[in-house]
Amino acid sequence: MSREFLSGNEAFAYGIRLASPQVISAYPITPQTIVVERLSEMVEDGSLKSEFIHVESEHSALSCAMGASATGVRTFTATSSQGLLYMAECLVYASGGRFPIVMMNANRSTALPWNIYGDQRDSLSLLDCGWIQAYAKDAQESLDLAILSYYIAEHPKVSTPFMVNLDGFHLTHTYEVVDVPEPKLVKDFLPDYNTDNKIDFENPKNIAFSAGPEHNFAFKYKEHIGILNAMEIISEAEQKFAPLFGRQYSGLVETYRCDNADYILITLGSIFGLCSDVADELRDEGTKVGVLRLRYMRPFPNNEIVGIVRNSKAIAVLEKDISFGNEGTVYTNVNSALQKAGIAIPSLNFIGGLGGRDISEEDIREIFSKLSQGKTAVHFIGIEEGAIT
Repeated sequence: MSREFLSGNEAFAYGIRLASPQVISAYPITPQTIVVERLSEMVEDGSLKSEFIHVESEHSALSCAMGASATGVRTFTATSSQGLLYMAECLVYASGGRFPIVMMNANRSTALPWNIYGDQRDSLSLLDCGWIQAYAKDAQESLDLAILSYYIAEHPKVSTPFMVNLDGFHLTHTYEVVDVPEPKLVKDFLPDYNTDNKIDFENPKNIAFSAGPEHNFAFKYKEHIGILNAMEIISEAEQKFAPLFGRQYSGLVETYRCDNADYILITLGSIFGLCSDVADELRDEGTKVGVLRLRYMRPFPNNEIVGIVRNSKAIAVLEKDISFGNEGTVYTNVNSALQKAGIAIPSLNFIGGLGGRDISEEDIREIFSKLSQGKTAVHFIGIEEGAIT
């Protein structure tokens, strides 16, 4: 194992090299470009044996990955923001075809206004496309998810494409010390990809076919079951991963000081670190607070959330997203989990960071302060109600 000083983008590229995809389809877009640049260099210098295909658009990148996956090989692509939206047609083709493609998305704001900075509007607007969605908190988890994602996506019980999301610039371009495992360890952990869902001239089968009303429903239900099965396989993968790599991950969620917390802040991505620091400060001041990070948005951790927040006085959801005309998408999902469990806890939704706007320590403190008031509401960080017309 070696220690390297890497950005989130570079760490993810290192992880993909260790996973050894046979086909990489690439199209550049800020702030994702560094991932495919590094992979192209690895292919060029011979440290990664892969077919690197520079395509003409993001739509083509995912189309190419699907075509390669249909031949039974491990595939990778990456994108961001408008590029992910351009892929939207292909997202449902990939999930419907049960092609276990791994894709890295650098979370970035969507136009208009045009903006290259990070929020999570791009991926959260596409939650219903049938992909597993994970959100990394740092460069180390980014590298590890690049490896774990193939184990999970390619498992016969899952057979579902996997989108790993890294916060644009906050994570993709921030440098940290990262432990890079030896290739042999990854080979011991990650089995070679083997599937019957492929073009086979010896045993011909129909792929990407039409299905009318009588049968279409059954195929969609099987997609749903595949993502639900991912819960079990995520746990299986992490239990196998820990003794080999020395890092234990916590499944669909991660908690920080939530055991006896009166007030819990729920969030996702790299903002978790700042929220945890503020939680430490408030604990030192005598306020019992905790932070819950959603590592996965699909499959959604309904039971985990309920079990963690059940005894709290109030919760808040902090997200870099809005479903225009309603509330934040993460908040909707969290409230659904509570309602299904019959739990009535005051909840607040805090929307911030859109277009890369800073979320400060003072903002996090204000969230916990408002939580103690116990009122359900949607708040926009840094914008006074009625101030913008």
